[in-house]
Formats: sequence, C-alpha cells, structure tokens
Amino acid sequence: MSETVQETPSHSRRKTLALIIGATFLGVALYALQSSRPESVAVADDPAGKAVNPARRAVDAANSFLDGLDPKLREKAVFEFDSTKKSTWSNLPVTIVQRNGIKLGDLSKEQRAKAMAVVAAVLSKEGYQKVIDIMDGDQKLTERGGKDGGKDKGGKAAPKGPMFGTDLYFLAIFGVPSETKPWMVQFGGHHLGVNVTIVGKKFVLTPTHTGAQPGLFKRGEMDVRPLGKEQDTAFKLVAALDEKQRPQAVIGERPTGELLLGPGRDGKTIEAKGIKGSALTAEQQALLLEVIGTWVNIVEADTAAARMTAIKEKIGETYFAWSGPVDQGKAAYFRVQGPNAIIEYAPQGGNDHIHTVYRNPEDEYGAGSIKP
Repeated sequence: MSETVQETPSHSRRKTLALIIGATFLGVALYALQSSRPESVAVADDPAGKAVNPARRAVDAANSFLDGLDPKLREKAVFEFDSTKKSTWSNLPVTIVQRNGIKLGDLSKEQRAKAMAVVAAVLSKEGYQKVIDIMDGDQKLTERGGKDGGKDKGGKAAPKGPMFGTDLYFLAIFGVPSETKPWMVQFGGHHLGVNVTIVGKKFVLTPTHTGAQPGLFKRGEMDVRPLGKEQDTAFKLVAALDEKQRPQAVIGERPTGELLLGPGRDGKTIEAKGIKGSALTAEQQALLLEVIGTWVNIVEADTAAARMTAIKEKIGETYFAWSGPVDQGKAAYFRVQGPNAIIEYAPQGGNDHIHTVYRNPEDEYGAGSIKP
C-alpha cells in the first residue's frame, strides 16, 4: 500500500500527601526494576480517607520524584513546557535516537521507584500494566544479545552499547507540575513513547506510541502479549464484516510495515480509506469502539471515559482500514481514522514485532485543551 503524507498547519503544594503518593506507588514501581510479576496500581487516599483526585495525584507523584533528585539530575529531568524537544520522542532504540530526560539506569532504587510512580499516576491500571509488559519484552531482547548500536536516521553507525532493557527508558517533565496550568509527562524507550499532557483534570495521551518485541513471551508460567488485545479486537471486527463490507475495509493484500503518522510526523495527514463508520451496523460500530478503546483506555480512567464518549459521537465519520490477510492471528496492518482519533497498527514482518501509534488531530500535546 502506497500512500502520500501531506503537511498541514499545526495549529507547593508539597504536604504529607506527596509522601503518601510515593509510598503508595513504591511497590508498584519497583516492579519495573524486578520485571518478575504483574502488578496493579493502588489508588492513593488522603489522610481523611477520601480518594485523591487524579490531577493532584499526578502533581504529587511528579513533585516527589523531582524532590528526590540532586540539582544535576533535576536539570536533566525538567524542560520548559513549550520546549521544541517535546516532539523528539521515538520508538527506536535509544542508541539510535536519544531521549529527553533521565535514564532509569542512572537512578537509585528509590529514585527509580518514584519515576515509575509518575508514570503510574498519569495512566490507568491497564495502561501502567501495558507499559510494564512492553518494558519486560524489551528486557527479554537482552537475552538475544543486542549490544550493537544500530544505525541512526542517516544510516550512520550509532554509538556502541546496549540497545535493549528496562534501564534504557527515560522520564522527562515539561513545565511545572500543577493542578491548573498545563504540564507534560514524557516517558519512553525502545517501542514506547508515552506523552501525557495534564491540563487541569484532563490527561491528554496523544501522540503516543506503543509497540512490542517480542509479541509473545513468558513471565513465569504466564503468557504475556503486550498488544494482544489490540490485535484480537481488530480481528473480531474484520471477521464481523459481511461480503459487501469487507472489500471496502481491505485496502491492500499485504501488511504495511510503516507507520504513516508515527514518531517525527507531527502535523501530517493522510487520506482516509477503508469502510466508514456510518456503513457499519450498531454491533459493528460497538466493535470498532472496542478496538479504539484498547488504546484510549490506557490513560487515566476519567479522561479515558470522556474521550470514548467524544469518539462515539463521531463514530459514523470514523474509518476502519485493513491491509493484509484477514485470517485470525495473521500479521496485518490496520488503522482507525476519524476526526478525533487516529490509530495505526503495523507489524514489522510478523506478529513478533509490532509498532502502533495513537493520535488525536484535535488535541495533540494538549493543544486543543489549553485555553488561550
């Protein structure tokens, strides 16, 4: 499938609550160090027993992390909210594309736990678990070697050194953590680029990349598929299309490996293709929303629910496109493209290596949520 990408205009409080936040997430965050078992994220309560609102929880987690850094590390971690570095995230190994912020491998055990607590605070339980699964998969790659630096975007050899593993993930804070003013958490490494802009009570997840390699691995006796739900729900939808609908949805016989709107392609657009939501039955539209939800629902739960409501309102204007075999479990590219949600899922030769991206043209980096 060959498509053209076009350019478009881009349009303290540090009370004891911070300590509670750090303590609450400590056990969860330590999992990223151990990579041995799945964990859930506990919701912190204030001393009076009332649930802490998500925005405050995120602010306190960020402040607890920053307060635990020395001046040099803090300088590396913090950027101006409007910094142009915000858009330099990637899914490639960090030896090829350097990340913003502080590397987990450069932090103490306590600092690292607090860093992961920040990530947990801006995501849902499901979303944080997905991050851990992706990182665990990357750790598995260290067992295959992975000491070559690879090649940078220009084709030149990148610096030698480890390419994979949980040590090679970075956390950056853009702006000042606040319940009223916008700020952003950026976390990523190989196959992961999470950008969450916090605007008041709203958590904007786009643009974000989630990937997986390997696509399936063992954690003890348990099978782990970091992007299994994404693939399974899409196959459920394509299988539900009738003989007239499926030819509209399938736009190519072979899976496309390229993310047309992946990292480095902010502000670009592509032609909408596939079957339009208005041509789907109510049951099929529900399946399309289920596909979308596997990306949307990784962010903080209240925001995710609001986003799904907004996407549902425009589901009739949202397209579903498929490229590749439709047999269950085969490697296939698909995308969802609507006014307020764009998703791409691209296998890199097979199901053992997957790239995906999630965008909202109306609210990239929170631009649509920030009042002028």
